[in-house]
Amino acid sequence: MISEEKKRVLELFAEGRKLYKLMRFTEAAARFQNALDIDPEDKPSKVYVDRCKQYALDPPDEDWDGVYVMKHK
Repeated sequence: MISEEKKRVLELFAEGRKLYKLMRFTEAAARFQNALDIDPEDKPSKVYVDRCKQYALDPPDEDWDGVYVMKHK
């Protein structure tokens, strides 16, 4: 059984992913951060917060397909 907290984390993550794909990175980062506020160990949310911060500073092209391309090692 999934706890209510975990359900909320999953809901917030799903909302963040929708916003991420729409290139609304600041809003997406906020949803992922909300998930982390509930579960600081949620690794997918951590990854997406970082990606959103990067894309907010250096947005992908208009035809971006949602795939993250690592530019640095």
